[in-house]
Amino acid sequence: MNFDQIVNTISRIFLRRAVNWGLNKGIDTVAGKGKPKGQMTEAERHLANKGRETAKMARKAARITRRLGR
Repeated sequence: MNFDQIVNTISRIFLRRAVNWGLNKGIDTVAGKGKPKGQMTEAERHLANKGRETAKMARKAARITRRLGR
């Protein structure tokens, strides 16, 4: 391996981690943390749970899409 290949490999690793981190943060922000559970009504709690489930599915879809792009 020459130096350029080593640099490219290391940069790809860091770029992949940065993209994964950014996607997860963005999805969490969109899903919203909301209020503490004690202050939520039953309907708000239900919506918060749905939001978390939707965020989890979005992460899975992003992971699958990235895997297909390889």
